[in-house]
Amino acid sequence: MLLELFKYNWQVREEWFKWCEEITYEELVKQRVGGMGSILHTLFHVIYCEQLWINQICGNPKNEQSIESIKNLQDIQEYSSIIKNSTSNYLNEYLKEKTEGSLFIILQNGETKEFPHKKILYHIITHEVHHIGQLSIWARELGKVPINSDLLIREL
Repeated sequence: MLLELFKYNWQVREEWFKWCEEITYEELVKQRVGGMGSILHTLFHVIYCEQLWINQICGNPKNEQSIESIKNLQDIQEYSSIIKNSTSNYLNEYLKEKTEGSLFIILQNGETKEFPHKKILYHIITHEVHHIGQLSIWARELGKVPINSDLLIREL
């Protein structure tokens, strides 16, 4: 089910990209209340966090992509494609190997916390779903119909 939930997120994300083609650039980058402040920045944020966690799990350096390098919808779509490919490769190996590892993170208060890889993967999934909800609110504020993100109606 883990891979299917990532596929769900990627499918919904692609639909949001298509939805974004119907709004102006000004609406895409307009500062809003909640989320990461704009539609473009919120989309960037979920993709950036996906790669951040996957790279940490794999012991790879995090990709220091910055929101300033994302100038338009095409840039975010290209970034998403790169990260999706990387995450997909990791997930295929993870599911094949069935190895359980943990990541040890030092919190801001100095405490070290252990996070099992599987829990981090579910966190990545729910994190994106959370932000997709914010995009839906903003869509309604614009008088537009948001993407239908109902898992039950989707073919994964």
